[in-house]
Amino acid sequence: MNNQLIMLILTVIGCSSLQAQPKYLDPEVDLDTRVDDLISRLTLEEKVDQMLMNTSGIPRLDIPPYDYWNEALHGVGRSGKATVFPQAIGLAATFDKDLVYRVASAISDEARAMYNAAQEAENYNRYTGLTFWTPNLNIFRDPRWGRGQETYGEDPYLTSLLGVSFVRGLQGDHPRYLKTAACAKHYAVHSGPEKLRHEFNAVVSQKDLYETYLPAFESLVNAGVESVMCAYNRTNDEPCCASNYLLSEILFDKWGFKGHVVSDCWALTDFFSDIGHGTVSNSIEAAVLALENGVNLNCGVTYKALAEAVKIGLTNESLIDERLRPLLKTRFKLGMFDPGEKNPYNTIPYEVVDSKEHRELANEAASRSIVMLKNNGVLPLKDNLKRFYVVGPNAASIDALLGNYFGVNPNMVTFLEGITAGVSGSSQVQYSPGTTLDRKNINPVDWSTGEAAEADVTIVAMGLTRHIEGEEGESISSPYFGDRIDYNIPENQLEYLRKIRGDHGKPVIAVITGGCPMNLTEVHELADAVLMTWYPGEEGGHALSDVLFGKVSPSGRLPITFPKSLDQLPPYEDYNLKGRTYRYMTAEPMYPFGYGLSYTSFAYRDISLSSSIIKKGQEVEIRCTVKNVGQYEGREIVQLYVTDNKSSVSAPLFSLKGIRSLSLKPGEGREIVFKIIPEMLELINEEGEPILEKGDFTLTISGSLPTQRALTLGASAPVKTTLTLK
Repeated sequence: MNNQLIMLILTVIGCSSLQAQPKYLDPEVDLDTRVDDLISRLTLEEKVDQMLMNTSGIPRLDIPPYDYWNEALHGVGRSGKATVFPQAIGLAATFDKDLVYRVASAISDEARAMYNAAQEAENYNRYTGLTFWTPNLNIFRDPRWGRGQETYGEDPYLTSLLGVSFVRGLQGDHPRYLKTAACAKHYAVHSGPEKLRHEFNAVVSQKDLYETYLPAFESLVNAGVESVMCAYNRTNDEPCCASNYLLSEILFDKWGFKGHVVSDCWALTDFFSDIGHGTVSNSIEAAVLALENGVNLNCGVTYKALAEAVKIGLTNESLIDERLRPLLKTRFKLGMFDPGEKNPYNTIPYEVVDSKEHRELANEAASRSIVMLKNNGVLPLKDNLKRFYVVGPNAASIDALLGNYFGVNPNMVTFLEGITAGVSGSSQVQYSPGTTLDRKNINPVDWSTGEAAEADVTIVAMGLTRHIEGEEGESISSPYFGDRIDYNIPENQLEYLRKIRGDHGKPVIAVITGGCPMNLTEVHELADAVLMTWYPGEEGGHALSDVLFGKVSPSGRLPITFPKSLDQLPPYEDYNLKGRTYRYMTAEPMYPFGYGLSYTSFAYRDISLSSSIIKKGQEVEIRCTVKNVGQYEGREIVQLYVTDNKSSVSAPLFSLKGIRSLSLKPGEGREIVFKIIPEMLELINEEGEPILEKGDFTLTISGSLPTQRALTLGASAPVKTTLTLK
């Protein structure tokens, strides 16, 4: 055989091999063509299967099984060892988008490393994938909602800011590949009651919808979030997963969302179940209704009925193709159909999981999330006191570190462990739980309250855990399916704190865990210092120790108002914002939004505007100097608020429009600059439309919501000026 013939045969074989490669497996082919090619190769039943959360593999196409359901609220959840960062509400208390971005980037690194390991082992179980159903963008409008801990608080601006940072950290910045796929949930107008979520109808005005409930979702769509999860409940009579208004008119048409929509888990069942919305009669009708309104992925089993729906003429296969297309695009963008060497995220090693760097970041996030609510001068503590007494039901509790939607870790540092590690070798540390989380002691004999009188300081770790607040099926000690209808800390804990306080005159420090506001009036009166730690994650004990002993000055701020009692709020089921959140609440709260103390003091001075007048299309700069006038290095959270002095429609009392986080040494000052554009002065009218009215606006720069209550509690005095819109 001559050389020419051999070359011809090899060329023919090579060309045949190239032609045999399907387009969907060719990374050089454009994305739309690849997706369409794959869809063309699927049977109807296979298409339907690929629209369920736990897809089957298709061996003839070399497609392994894939389960879409995964969680990463504050670390990769439910999937083995991972770095456990502070719960979302704790991350929100940092008021720092850059820190949140770093946390989310670390989470997505670990997610990729864990996915790579799972793929290598052919582990296709739930919680091994790259599609993460986070962040939770719902507005924490009422402290009774047990899942409020998953959110970034009550303010749409802060929620948008942190949500965008979290999504960018999760999804990465590669021009072709997603590191992971993030999800904006629960769309929309969803914040309790938890017990009624499968049947509840949230009635909301157009003004509240566009002013408060939707802005964060729009911000994430603009930032390129890959998916959106529709909520269980109805909004203005339409089930959120079958809402023509929320999905077609707003999400797709108005905002131009191009990703995929996933139903909340078994939400489509609520369309026809006895305890649901009663919208349709059966699973086939429910599946068709969701499909027609834009739901691409069903967390549940209802979409299994779509094949039958096509056969009996209730829908057609072309609509299934249309809904499947963006869902498959997500998987292509994650690199699931490309050669491994093409995707740089495939090289992230497993060693990043709970690495030293990530643990240090978890410590930083936890320490910066702690909010000091009171300090009569007892803090910071010296680490060489003769005897430290650590008590309370949450002192040695791992659950007090976790919150919900958590990962696990082989080195969860409790408060007791962190404090013990932080004291001098010459000091004693003693411990007693003293009381249970939510039950009165049966044994009347209590040695611990007497021991407190002998200690130099007693640290009482109290509050809540996921057992009494959270999601409906997890809060096993909650009579309200995870909600907090009783605003108070469990009475047995208060009774124990009273005994610990006694009349001995020794310092008592209250450390409060939880993910929601609670009645701390008596705690504030009894304790010399009060620290809100939220659910601080794996480094919670070390972070608390660093704050207690002055290695870190507390800098956390409240991302949600703490009312004095629930009597100050409208009924829980009322979604009207009047009387709710710092923007519309006129009653004096216990602790205002944005509040938090430091070991040092900050002074705000020399506020000025580049122009006292602004017109449409213009930009004005507002400046002031922030100076550390205390004795400790500290971090200040500088907040810019806007108030419309006179408007034709109902306007918020204050609107947060800017945040700066800066660390200052004693005596150090720094000029802060915010840029003001007319859009920051817009109002939303009763029709839900933005309007820009001429007039005067008060601009305030401060370290807390600029109210008399904040000043009474010890917040820095704000500075303010007036800007006129012409």
